[in-house]
Amino acid sequence: MTNPSTRKPPLTALLALTTAAFVTVLTEALPAGVLPGMSAGLGVGEAAAGQAVTIYALGTALTAIPLSAATARWSRKRLLLTGVAGFAVANTVTTLSADYALTMVARFVAGVAAGVVWALLAGYARRLVPDDQGKAIAIVMAGIPLALSLGIPAGTFLGGLLGWRSAFGVMSAIAVALLVWIAAAVPDQPGRAGGRTPVLRTLTVPGVVPVLAVTLVFVLAHTVLYTYVATFLAAAGMGDAVDVVLLVFGVASMAGIGIAGARIDRALRTLMVASTLLVAVAAALLAVFAGGPALVYPAVALWGLGWGGVPTLLQTAAGNAGGEAADNAQAMLVTLWNAAMAAGGVAGGFLLDAAGPAAFPWTLLVLLLPVLAVVLGARRHGFPARS
Repeated sequence: MTNPSTRKPPLTALLALTTAAFVTVLTEALPAGVLPGMSAGLGVGEAAAGQAVTIYALGTALTAIPLSAATARWSRKRLLLTGVAGFAVANTVTTLSADYALTMVARFVAGVAAGVVWALLAGYARRLVPDDQGKAIAIVMAGIPLALSLGIPAGTFLGGLLGWRSAFGVMSAIAVALLVWIAAAVPDQPGRAGGRTPVLRTLTVPGVVPVLAVTLVFVLAHTVLYTYVATFLAAAGMGDAVDVVLLVFGVASMAGIGIAGARIDRALRTLMVASTLLVAVAAALLAVFAGGPALVYPAVALWGLGWGGVPTLLQTAAGNAGGEAADNAQAMLVTLWNAAMAAGGVAGGFLLDAAGPAAFPWTLLVLLLPVLAVVLGARRHGFPARS
């Protein structure tokens, strides 16, 4: 009989979770790639159509914690299927809707589905591979850069070729196929038999608050620059190279995830410090040498290399610190992540008006100072020297 501790990781199941992460990120960001067509199709301005991203993030931020608590006793497979079904329904409505208000409702529902899925994925991966949890989470989180570096360009191309509705239609089809995949290949895991742990009590668990604080500030810092990277590049005379720059970022992010997955179970703290420093160095290069295109590419590569592993590192740190309350910790992380993304977009807009695009990398660099301080200070809990 095979010893459970020596079994190979259930790769097919983990890849289904990777696809769920891919669908989550691509559903959120796809409107940005098809914004002109979406705006025309719904009969509203591009600024109004762009709120499709904001309302998605709002749906996630408002519901991740209460839904995680309310579904604590649900089996993990049932919950995952429910979340993915939410994507299928929401993207189908978006595909067919000609009404702006209905489309925004569908986008909010998609955000709610994202809150369910994001709060679930890391914990599910940890349970499927209890002896190699960091690598399991790294495999699942690879869906994020895949969506950003491949999914969005492909969706944008498809939207330009066949219309923006076709891109959302394909997302619906992927979600339906994923439902079949999950039902057939992903082993079930039980919910928490003891019910839910109060959210406020989770904040008293040593290490949870430092991880959440780092999540909030790091994601805010990253989003300020990433949201307006096209504007920043245009000011640097590289407006026609945005797609290439984002490809470099995506490839480097994949490398960052690979490195994190290989070492996370033994060196989470070291990886978190290294990630912070790499992004800081990238920000400094962009701040000082933005006028030199030759240095933009290596700076963006360092940025992607540092950032790529961050979702995996933070999800793992939150799960480790949370212990029995890991699901609550993950839900809080998802809420803060989306709140930071929304705040980063708003803050970047104010910065653009007040100081111009040159302020973006400086802001990223300044915000990373408290991130590094918290990571270094959380030596016993949160980001311990030993897992």
